[in-house]
Amino acid sequence: MDQELLKILACPKCKGDIALLEGKGLLCKNCKLLYPIRDDIPVMLIDEAVFYEDEQSG
Repeated sequence: MDQELLKILACPKCKGDIALLEGKGLLCKNCKLLYPIRDDIPVMLIDEAVFYEDEQSG
């Protein structure tokens, strides 16, 4: 994913920063929503996102 695109994208729900999780999608660090990437295109729709709980937080 293009790093310049990552810099300008924000979570549509909370407007927080997002980070790329390789092989998983784009993660909002604030509200823990994971947005999918399909055909190299981020799908930044709240209805398409899923709640993400990392392995460390159990």
